[in-house]
Amino acid sequence: MVGAGLVGRRHIDHVQSHARLDAVVDPSEEARELAREIGAAWYPGLGAYLPRSRADGVIIATPNRVHADQALAIIEQGLPVLVEKPITANAHEGARLVSEAEHAGVPLLVGHHRRHNPLIAAAKAAVESGRLGRIALANAQFWLHKPDGYFAESWRRQAGAGPVYINLIHDLDLLRHLCGEIVAVSARESNQARGFEVEDTAVILLEFASGALGTVSLSDSVVAPWSWEFASGENPAYPKTNVPSMMIGGTHGALSIPDLTVWTQPNGRDWWKPIQSETLEHAPADPLICQLQNFLAVIRGDESPLVSGRDGLQSLIAVEAVKRAAETGMRVALRVPDVASAP
Repeated sequence: MVGAGLVGRRHIDHVQSHARLDAVVDPSEEARELAREIGAAWYPGLGAYLPRSRADGVIIATPNRVHADQALAIIEQGLPVLVEKPITANAHEGARLVSEAEHAGVPLLVGHHRRHNPLIAAAKAAVESGRLGRIALANAQFWLHKPDGYFAESWRRQAGAGPVYINLIHDLDLLRHLCGEIVAVSARESNQARGFEVEDTAVILLEFASGALGTVSLSDSVVAPWSWEFASGENPAYPKTNVPSMMIGGTHGALSIPDLTVWTQPNGRDWWKPIQSETLEHAPADPLICQLQNFLAVIRGDESPLVSGRDGLQSLIAVEAVKRAAETGMRVALRVPDVASAP
């Protein structure tokens, strides 16, 4: 386990229940004490650990800016690696990392854990079954209020630390997973609520390859229940609400997520006719555990990554396109990275 912060510690708890943790790699004294408590080896950095590694795979949960270098060092050792999202600090680094992993034949997974949630599997099955018809529209919301204390650290008030980079990537990844590739975006940002250098509110228009359109609105400065954090109940740190945070509409029905309500008109698609709802069934499970199980199966050679390096890279490219669209006020077409020739 590389990185023993809040996310890293959640990974460590799950690894201990499903595999054997070889070592914790983190320079902090807290990480050293944690390793001692759980009976794992401790190393301050990968340079000290990798020559002695007995691991079958590595999880990285460190700051974005060091993902690329750390993952490349692990791939050079031939070890499968799961990198927390975003895959790297920027798409250029991400393309290089994906290229190196593919050339080496080493599995590279990205921690977009929401895809591993069984409720998302149920939603995707409903979309792919054709039950909703041809997808025409999608909407996602991330509306909540981050407390003032969150911004005590100065970097959280500066460009690059706002909800577009920190939070939007989750919603864009799910929309890509459920509705297909995003080919262009338009966007607007505002910082009027707090007045920091970084944005606190944004709205985005998405164009999908299928011809469907989507909208995303996000703000970390409004008191509201409409966010995946609140609606899904996925993380017990957040209060649970019973409202959707995402909706997908098609020519024969609509689906709200994460409540998994499907709306149809069985007596004819007509705004004068009755509309009815049904809740899809799924077996709840912790998506971080499901993600770990996929990683272990990939290591054994039994499964393919649910979220590959290429998937993680494309979601990062979508976020970068949103930032460019907001900065320029123009529609931005997403580029497809030439991974094979990445330096």
